[in-house]
Amino acid sequence: MSWKSSELVFPQSSDEEDIFELIRASQRGDQTAKEKIIQRNLKLVMSLVQRFKKTGYEIDDLFQIGCIGLLKAVEKFDLNYNVQFSTYAVPMIIGEIRRFFRDDNPIKVSRSLKELANKARKAKEELTKTLLREPTIGEIAEYLGVQREDIVTALDAVKQPQSLQTPIYESDREPICIEDHIHNVNDDPNLWTDKLNLRQLISRLEEKEKNILIMRYFQDHTQAEIAKKLGISQVQVSRIEKKALKALREYL
Repeated sequence: MSWKSSELVFPQSSDEEDIFELIRASQRGDQTAKEKIIQRNLKLVMSLVQRFKKTGYEIDDLFQIGCIGLLKAVEKFDLNYNVQFSTYAVPMIIGEIRRFFRDDNPIKVSRSLKELANKARKAKEELTKTLLREPTIGEIAEYLGVQREDIVTALDAVKQPQSLQTPIYESDREPICIEDHIHNVNDDPNLWTDKLNLRQLISRLEEKEKNILIMRYFQDHTQAEIAKKLGISQVQVSRIEKKALKALREYL
């Protein structure tokens, strides 16, 4: 059975006793009762699916996955629970969607790497408070008593894959995506990695620093053109550009 989010019709909800009667009938094998429960809760599924609309998956696909979670909730709901059906269904629906994300991820990461990555993140937070700056990979490794290479491997392993259509920069003009700057590097896959790493580094800059670097090195604007566009002096543009480049070198 399949449902389409574009064809949703939301009937008026009935009281909880009516829902319980339908669940009781559904669990005895009454498919009509099951269909009525599903139809009455499609709006709930769609509201939960909206939380995941920025994950890169089609909403209709996630809606179908959410409906599977709703079906499981109908089948497993214990009528002796002293809770509303919707209260029980919500975590079942969300859990089904998250299970789909986990199973659909093409990159499998071992538990030990995940645990080390989590320790590294916590260590980074603690060291930042102590050092009053962001710690280096070496400092995190020393703090945890592990090899620097192990920290790098763990953190890289848990990074989410980046879509080639992911915007590097957006403004009133056409957005610049990762793929716009790798079309000429097909013969050297290592340069693809460099581009992705550069994007991550740039994202750590302050907004004005990031914008100026994008305009200077991706859109080929002069400092004078940038100054006019941002309403500041060329000297200020030069100063911000130097500061941003210095920050990138330190990150590297």
